[in-house]
Amino acid sequence: MFTGLIEATGSVAALEGRDGALRIAITAPGLAQRLKPGDSIAVSGVCLTALDITAEPPLFHADLAAETVARTSLSTLRPGSAVNLELPTPAGTPLGGHVVQGHVDATGTLLSLEPVAPAAGEQSDWWLRIGVPDSIMPFLVEKGSIAIEGISLTIARVEPQAISVAIIPHTYAHTNLHTLTPGSPVNLEADVLLKFAQKKQHSGFELSLEYLIANGY
Repeated sequence: MFTGLIEATGSVAALEGRDGALRIAITAPGLAQRLKPGDSIAVSGVCLTALDITAEPPLFHADLAAETVARTSLSTLRPGSAVNLELPTPAGTPLGGHVVQGHVDATGTLLSLEPVAPAAGEQSDWWLRIGVPDSIMPFLVEKGSIAIEGISLTIARVEPQAISVAIIPHTYAHTNLHTLTPGSPVNLEADVLLKFAQKKQHSGFELSLEYLIANGY
């Protein structure tokens, strides 16, 4: 499980096609030395398994299944592309963002990313607008949580086929958002608790704190 609080940004070092799948090499300064083969790591919101880790350069590899290639934005990456990185949240750690599984629901499209106060330069807040496919819209609500490229964010506005999110200067500077341009695909994961609640709302099931603790949330 992840929280959507990005620990570092890495970059794509290489990509290798493998019979419909894809192997990706990612530089991970500050994180590679904390990894061991088989560990999970979220790459721009996609839970992957770290393989063939090296300390110098700080780098790991991951194999992307055909399903991952088809359903996420990782298939559009190129050498040099920036990616957001997060290690799993240890048990007992305060949940600073929200519950993020690293299971992408859909890819959206970056429509715009504009400064709220252009004269403020790097100190400006930003207004991010994302085009969203119909399949994920039922799980998006104003003031609800969403992971965009693995970043835990709060939805500020919901439109028929888009959402808007306020981005603080720290998030803009310390994630891959500032490298994206209009038209870029972005990974989207809706709040798993909202998805679960909607699925169970007609079954008489009651979502409780005890149930969440018992099931690892």
